[in-house]
Amino acid sequence: MFFWFAGVSFAFVWMVFRSPALDYRLVMAGSVLPIIEVVLGGPRLLHTLLFSVALLGVVMLLTRDKRLVRRRWISLAIGVMMHLVLDGIWTEPTVFWWPFFGLDFGLAAIPELDRGAAVAIVMELVGLGALAWCWFTFDLKDPDHRRTFVQTGHLPRELAAP
Repeated sequence: MFFWFAGVSFAFVWMVFRSPALDYRLVMAGSVLPIIEVVLGGPRLLHTLLFSVALLGVVMLLTRDKRLVRRRWISLAIGVMMHLVLDGIWTEPTVFWWPFFGLDFGLAAIPELDRGAAVAIVMELVGLGALAWCWFTFDLKDPDHRRTFVQTGHLPRELAAP
């Protein structure tokens, strides 16, 4: 489950914030970051609300009086929060609200792997569709737009107009 998180996060964050100046590369990176917990055998710290809020807090504290740096790195925290929404970890209170229900993460399975192959394939296809929508909506076939996106994570400024 890679494209589900990357594609849908990119599209949703655009639809909510409509900011061409966020770093959408970091939004996508943050949205796939908790997947690394697959090697741990279950959701752990990266799947908790505490981690997302702490990451946001660290970004806010470290970037005080650095508006442009903040705008870049807040994208990572937004992406991690998007992962929590998109994988439905909020349905596992012992993980989502850790450590408030105890220090044990319980026996929760990684939601990305617990849905079955058919659902996972459909979700990946939706993610690919979201990435395709972003490609065309943000005119990333244009070499200048694509270069700007690859180098900065930003989208064309003319998209900010209502």
